[in-house]
Amino acid sequence: MVPIKIHARPGAKLPSYHSKGASGADICAFLTEPITLRPGDTKLVPTGLTMEIPDGYEAQIRPRSGLAINHGITLLNTPGTIDSDYRGEVKVIITNLGNKDFSIDNGMRIAQMVFNKIYRGHFIVTGDLSETDRSDGGFGHSGV
Repeated sequence: MVPIKIHARPGAKLPSYHSKGASGADICAFLTEPITLRPGDTKLVPTGLTMEIPDGYEAQIRPRSGLAINHGITLLNTPGTIDSDYRGEVKVIITNLGNKDFSIDNGMRIAQMVFNKIYRGHFIVTGDLSETDRSDGGFGHSGV
């Protein structure tokens, strides 16, 4: 377990795991009034939460599969990264890819949050990269 210091504004729900094996903690909307997402709309939805993530870790914000399959609701910038030095409110970029209006109510579970260990790269400038069978084969190079 990774210790996460968290502050919730009065009335905001703390993240919670909904099964023993869940890797993502559900996070909820913190709203004074419902938000309606029309098809194609994107909104920034507050959670009322601020956190202190230990150095060397990040939180990733991911869509909830039930909202995606049942309503076409997903997150842009997925997964969204919360860095260990960020102390502002966690907000979620939600978009409606469905064909019906979708209402987000206060307290609704809108996303899930997963914590990961971070490994920073050490960049070495070179003009010589090793060859592979793929080499510079890009998008679609291996067929359908």
